Amino acid sequence: MASTYLQRTFTAGNRKTFTMSAWIKLAFTSNSNNIVVFNADTDSGVDHDGLRFETDNKLQFFSYNGSFQCNLRTNRLFRDTSSWYHVVVSVDTTQATSSDRVKMYINGVQETSFSTETYPSQNYDFTEFNNASHNLEVGARARLSEQYFDGSMAHVHWIDGTAYDASAFGQTDSASGIWKPKTSPSVTYGTNGFFLDFANSSDLGNDVSGNNNDLTLSGSGTQTLDTPSNVFATWNFLLAGVATWSPTFSNGNLSVSLGADDAAISNLGVSQGKWYCEVKCTNDAANPCVGMSNESGTAYTNPGTSNLQGTNECRYLSDGTKRGFGSGDLAYGSSWTTNDIIGMAVDLENNAIWFSKNGVWQNSATQTEIENGTTTNAAFTGFSGTFFIGGCCNAASGTTGDAFSVNFGNGYFGTTAVSTPESDSAGLGKFEYSVPTGYYALCTKNIADYG
Repeated sequence: MASTYLQRTFTAGNRKTFTMSAWIKLAFTSNSNNIVVFNADTDSGVDHDGLRFETDNKLQFFSYNGSFQCNLRTNRLFRDTSSWYHVVVSVDTTQATSSDRVKMYINGVQETSFSTETYPSQNYDFTEFNNASHNLEVGARARLSEQYFDGSMAHVHWIDGTAYDASAFGQTDSASGIWKPKTSPSVTYGTNGFFLDFANSSDLGNDVSGNNNDLTLSGSGTQTLDTPSNVFATWNFLLAGVATWSPTFSNGNLSVSLGADDAAISNLGVSQGKWYCEVKCTNDAANPCVGMSNESGTAYTNPGTSNLQGTNECRYLSDGTKRGFGSGDLAYGSSWTTNDIIGMAVDLENNAIWFSKNGVWQNSATQTEIENGTTTNAAFTGFSGTFFIGGCCNAASGTTGDAFSVNFGNGYFGTTAVSTPESDSAGLGKFEYSVPTGYYALCTKNIADYG
């Protein structure tokens, strides 16, 4: 949602008692600024109320009117970019006990450990929240344009006049034990209340609570198939601690621009099953390549020095050659460049990988043989281990700027939707080209069933 947010103007509501709930998947492509979830302020003043992830990765809920009248900052850090968090803040300043006036819940559990713990006074009216003619923003503090939310949101609720705990919006799955959303919670929304389910891609601010308190979209929000119930892979942002690695991520970590000899790999790995993804080259600066790496490959252990050519990884280069698993550069397929889409079919049952260019399988391979497990025309065979697919890198030392957008099934390359959606064999995901039968999108539901 970077540079995108939703906004509506409050009418007079209950400034003492309210609840906010949102499912959040973080990207943290750049956490040099605060990452805002909810914010309310005026265009000219410094007074504001908000919920945000701070630059140190702590979660803060606050009310500020010249000084902090409420300020809760967690001790825990929020750095997981591969799963969803459910965040609920329940406010009732009429309570006699100070710690009962604001309660924060993460994935159904009340947060009790705070690095800063200032509760509002009894019967405190929040400065901005539910204040008539003041603006509520979801995903930004728009007056400070650098404080945009970075990631994805789902099931966003605003409750005016009632303090609910997390169980109103989520529940524990009886089979998996995982906290999951209640898709139709039994709550009273009140005057300013709304429920955003983001089901309508042409109207992301549509309120389905029954109040018709629609929000106005600013920017170009993108609907994703990634949900709290089924998480799709992205590029792995958390390898960013490598000193020599200098990528720039965007679009929820599905797009990347690379430095010299950089690599980027998926944040979900698999050791069995059959998997499909598509990588679009968005800038060909210096012979880019696409491939995969296992846990011993340099793309995983040191992505700032990787060309995906070691004994534990492989690549298909833009000049049409291939290299990996101990081999030198070998003739393989057609050359490719900016705007070409490279498909990858990874068979970890028969230990083979195939590449396609714009839907055409290379090296005379056919989709039928890929589906049947015939490995004769595969790019590479005989490997084993846990692999992170969708890897890519810049293959020319000293040159920067190779860029890629990956589609693990979300249905977009960056912010551009696939033109002819094709799903996998489980009926999941949206891809540009036909997915071989028996192959699956890299997402948690498929990994649970087929990985």
